[in-house]
Amino acid sequence: MRASERAYQTLRTEILDWSLPPGAGLAEVELAERLGISRTPVREAISRLVADGLAEQATGRGAVVADISLEQADQLFELRIALESLLARRAAQRATDEAAESLADLAERFAAAAPSLRTGSDPTAYYAMTSELDASLDAAADNPYLVSTLRTLRLHLARLRRLAANDPARLATSAEEHADIASAVASGAADLAEATTRVHLHHAFHHLTRSRRDDAGALLTPTEGDRP
Repeated sequence: MRASERAYQTLRTEILDWSLPPGAGLAEVELAERLGISRTPVREAISRLVADGLAEQATGRGAVVADISLEQADQLFELRIALESLLARRAAQRATDEAAESLADLAERFAAAAPSLRTGSDPTAYYAMTSELDASLDAAADNPYLVSTLRTLRLHLARLRRLAANDPARLATSAEEHADIASAVASGAADLAEATTRVHLHHAFHHLTRSRRDDAGALLTPTEGDRP
């Protein structure tokens, strides 16, 4: 793996899991020293993060991790609900037999994970399954333009979704909703796949914002706000 790609993957992961929180500086010299590479690949990685919208140029500070506000979440969810529901519909219509079988298995795994999530178990495997579902739906839908657009949206929302780890009840319900989506797509039920996707994302957005509706522009931090 090229040094710039490694730096990009490392920094993106740290932004998504809040190791690098909103507003954190991305100083080339410090990052190059920490990652054990030269400044050039770090600069290239930061440029990619800016293009993703995960970082931004701040006057007098260089690049910093981009903020996340509830106002932005509202806009992102509005678009994602439309696109993810279309993706699920197309995946249900176009999934091959092999893809449908894989999605049916994934539905069972989500359903099986819900009880342990409800008791507060480590959600790492659950998050891996959500990524697996995204990849499976992307492949089944067979629309690279739709997938490319969703990639950027998912990056931004992943920073919020990761914060759901401290709410076992929501995680368990979310796992059940993911099971419904995977099952609907696997069975070729396009209307149901679209509907269950909309339900899941509406619930996720409501859970994220319900305790902060009076302060919609507030910056979210790992200890603030609701958790999707």
